[in-house]
Amino acid sequence: MAEAADFQGTSASPARRWLLRTGALFAGVPLLAGLLQLPTAADAQAAQQASPAEAMGANTVEVSLDSLSPSVPTDGDTVTVSGTVTNKGKQTITSAHVGVRVGSAPMTGRSAIDDAAKRTGFDQFADGTEIGGRYVEKFSELASGVAQPFTISVPVKELDLGADGIYQLGVSLSGRTSASSYDQVLGMQRTFLPWQTDEADTKTQTTYLWPLISTSHLTAETGPGEQQTPTFLNDDLAKEISAGGRLEQMLALGKDLDITWVIDPDLLASVVAMTGSYSVRSGNTTVAGKNQAVAKEWLAELETAVQGEEVIALPFADPDLASLAHNGKTVTGSLSRLKDATDVAADTVRNILRVEPNTEFAWPVNGAVDPSIVKVAISAGADKVIARSDSLQESSGLSYTPNAARPIGGGTTAVVADARLSTAFQGDMTKAESSTLAVQRFLAQSLMTDLQNNKQRSIVIAPQRMPSVSQARTMAQALTALQGGTWSQPQELSAAADAKPDPDASTKIPSAAAYPKSLRKQALPKSAFEVIQTTQSDLDRFKVILTDQSRVVTPFGRTMDREMSTSWRGRGAEAEAYRDDVETYLGTLTSQVRLIEKSETKLSGRSATIPVTVQNNLVQGVDNLTLRLTSEAPKRLKIGDEEQSVDISGGHSESVKFTTNAEANGPVTVVAQLYTEDGEKYGSEVRFTVNVTEITPMVMLVIAGGVLLLVLAGFRMYTQRKRAAARLEAEGSSADDHSSEDISPDEDANTEAASVVHTAEEESPAEYGADEPEHPSDPAPDTAPESADPSGTGERVDR
Repeated sequence: MAEAADFQGTSASPARRWLLRTGALFAGVPLLAGLLQLPTAADAQAAQQASPAEAMGANTVEVSLDSLSPSVPTDGDTVTVSGTVTNKGKQTITSAHVGVRVGSAPMTGRSAIDDAAKRTGFDQFADGTEIGGRYVEKFSELASGVAQPFTISVPVKELDLGADGIYQLGVSLSGRTSASSYDQVLGMQRTFLPWQTDEADTKTQTTYLWPLISTSHLTAETGPGEQQTPTFLNDDLAKEISAGGRLEQMLALGKDLDITWVIDPDLLASVVAMTGSYSVRSGNTTVAGKNQAVAKEWLAELETAVQGEEVIALPFADPDLASLAHNGKTVTGSLSRLKDATDVAADTVRNILRVEPNTEFAWPVNGAVDPSIVKVAISAGADKVIARSDSLQESSGLSYTPNAARPIGGGTTAVVADARLSTAFQGDMTKAESSTLAVQRFLAQSLMTDLQNNKQRSIVIAPQRMPSVSQARTMAQALTALQGGTWSQPQELSAAADAKPDPDASTKIPSAAAYPKSLRKQALPKSAFEVIQTTQSDLDRFKVILTDQSRVVTPFGRTMDREMSTSWRGRGAEAEAYRDDVETYLGTLTSQVRLIEKSETKLSGRSATIPVTVQNNLVQGVDNLTLRLTSEAPKRLKIGDEEQSVDISGGHSESVKFTTNAEANGPVTVVAQLYTEDGEKYGSEVRFTVNVTEITPMVMLVIAGGVLLLVLAGFRMYTQRKRAAARLEAEGSSADDHSSEDISPDEDANTEAASVVHTAEEESPAEYGADEPEHPSDPAPDTAPESADPSGTGERVDR
């Protein structure tokens, strides 16, 4: 980025201007340092014999600056610095003392601050002269490898600060070694001291984003029963919101600062899930969660903290916009998934925190943008994209840092966060020195921005998404000092987005080729979005059979949002395992509705019914299913009604019966398959064999005997009638004179037929040779009905 903006004109006292001029004249003359402290010839010779590190001097001792107070001094203050000095050389240092040095003039721009922070060694002109007298701390000696603490307090008036600006403040260790008998600077640490005597005429409008974002913690899995107990991957979220945890600290620190809250609704939903009964995975099992009280307390404090404050709601689970744009947009359903995550965000935050969130902003990772990322962000409904100045860079040679808001076309605004200020706390802040230096550098960059051409600016600061505890504390320390200063005032993000853009500021979105390679390597691959698409397709087939779809659609929908989360960057193996786990669990649920396997079924006779059992082990009922039974040899075995609807309540099974007609003997393969109402197959098919047996001799004998009896009965009826008619004719009597003892032909015939049939029924089956064992050692006859399943499974075919 062009840094004409780095230059800042300053005024200085006459003495300081003289120092600047004389320093410039002699900057290239190495004898200048010798004029201040000229070594003897013996000292020079001893210095040449010293080790390279000791001969160089300023790197022999490590100076750690652990605290500086106040961070932004004013007239009448006393600046106190403290830290430690550690001798890294092999020789003992004698006549040592720690002193404070102040640069000879205010720094001239933002790049000058960067250069000074990187510089090592000691430069007499740049680092200034030591403030001597009583403002030093002396050590008789510093042994090798031993750290010694120091604390020095200097009144501001002794620092001789002149014009408003940023001054370099250094802490140096001077002393002697056995290789040099004269004092020299053996260690140096430098930082920055913002100095502004009066309140600024034009204050910088500063927006600081305060992100409450975490990784994905909830699984799609829920416990058995109606309550749907949520299951967490681990107990990490409970640790984060507990006392001293990362999110607990973000909340505790943020509620006392003027910030804009940026919240992932998934975090809120996960903590809400923790307020009731929940389970936590522990190896191959789960254990009951115990942090309900912690979750309730954290949510209550957050709700109180955000009242009256601006809250930016990210899409649910903070989807990775760059990964979607580069690898996911060509996969069916990915963009609609993002839109759904955006739509649900506002309701989630509103229902839990009772505030109206702003959902107009999209935040790509690290504020890195290209045309495809912007298009994806807009497709989900956002009209403001949070970018960063190291991505959308200036190219017009502005002499100042422009406003954050930039119109980029189509009614979309890029809100460009300042890269220097946004990345100020990304390092290791666990060490006191790192934290102190980061705070002072942040304040220096902020004041320098305000001093550029005395032009008021609207600046946005977007830090890392998930600051550590130490980073959060350092951020809060810097913000507290900034908001207590005289050159900045807080502003909400929406106001920064609505600020008047600088007409000369860059509005050109960088090309896809300019997207950082390091970020591209961390992106979710295309295969991740393909797995999500598969899960969605399986869910769509599953939900149509459910009587209460919300019990499955909602948790799985939110889980698929989590699969696209930005938090998976740099954790590719974990992300893949999470996706596989979701797909596996959905498969487990769908398999709870299934057909029961059947063994070979024996069919004796021409027609019978075949039962097929459907089992539903879900808690809820299922409907909109059709069971289809198909014969692979329809000319030999015909299925009467091949399709029947299935409607089963939760935890039950149902036996569906199909009528069949056999046209020939022998085995026939039959296929049972469930279908959804739209004709899609559901679950696996079940194949079984129906064995149509031939008509047995015993059955033929019974049938033949029955026919013979009917014929005999009919013949007897005929002869009886003829006899009766002849007798009547011979006697010449009328029908009225017949004796009551005579049997009518019909009655006589019926009685005879009944007698024959009765006799046949009483005959033992052994007479037909059907069931009687041929030998006493033979097994007893099978007394089960003929339609019983010969496999012994107990399954029956109803005739």
